[in-house]
Amino acid sequence: MALPFIPSDAGLLALQAGVVAAPRAGVRIERLERLHGRGWALVPLGSIVVVVFAIRYLSDTATALTDLALVAVPSLAAAALAWAVRGPRPGTRDRIAWSVCVTAALFAVAWGWHRSLSGEAAAALLSALSCVTLGLLLGSVTPAGWLKAGIIAMAAADTWLVVADLLQAPNAALVAAHPPAGLPRLQGEIFGTVTMGYGDLFVAALLGTLLAGERRKQLGAAVLTFAFAAVFDLLFLVVAELPATVPVALVLIVLELRSRLSAARRPSLLGGAIPRQAR
Repeated sequence: MALPFIPSDAGLLALQAGVVAAPRAGVRIERLERLHGRGWALVPLGSIVVVVFAIRYLSDTATALTDLALVAVPSLAAAALAWAVRGPRPGTRDRIAWSVCVTAALFAVAWGWHRSLSGEAAAALLSALSCVTLGLLLGSVTPAGWLKAGIIAMAAADTWLVVADLLQAPNAALVAAHPPAGLPRLQGEIFGTVTMGYGDLFVAALLGTLLAGERRKQLGAAVLTFAFAAVFDLLFLVVAELPATVPVALVLIVLELRSRLSAARRPSLLGGAIPRQAR
């Protein structure tokens, strides 16, 4: 079923904003604490640059990524529903059982109705949930300041790849790859007449992970992500492809600037102290 551009685009933008709002706070993974380090901040950048050039120069990469997504995405989506997204009693037996059932249902819809909007929506939701898990895992081993730098670097690289016309062919190859037996495509998101890359949801999950400890700020960032992306997508009137990581990076920059301005306006402890009367 064909869906016009505006509702198709709005659906995927709402999904991206929802990913920002989804990660829960207070995640602590003891087994990963010893792996904590700045080097993990390179993962967002590598997830786009390495993949793009691998698809360009290694012919079977798109097929391999498609097969990997078919296995990894449902597993990560179930982990998100059981543990990573906000909700009661994360990690309990009841919630794990519920998450497995919901994931199985989404996969069944994505497989059985893969040519319909409902199937596309189910597949996109599975991809989005898997990104929430990945975002929390990466956030647990990466210092916050460096993870912010990784988001900015990812958006800059994405922009360069689009402007230099290096992204279009690999993206087309990845979109064209189909798993066997009509199994759902989970390596990217298609809804109606619009496509969105897996990395565009992954970067949203990273932003949500950074803000998960401040719920109000996290929800505000989700709203800003949708608004910025909607305005940004007006450029589709003149171009055929846009880096959807950019609105997320812009939201991060705006929040950082607002935070720094607020801090600068507060009187320092020393400056705000009442001077003692001389005796």
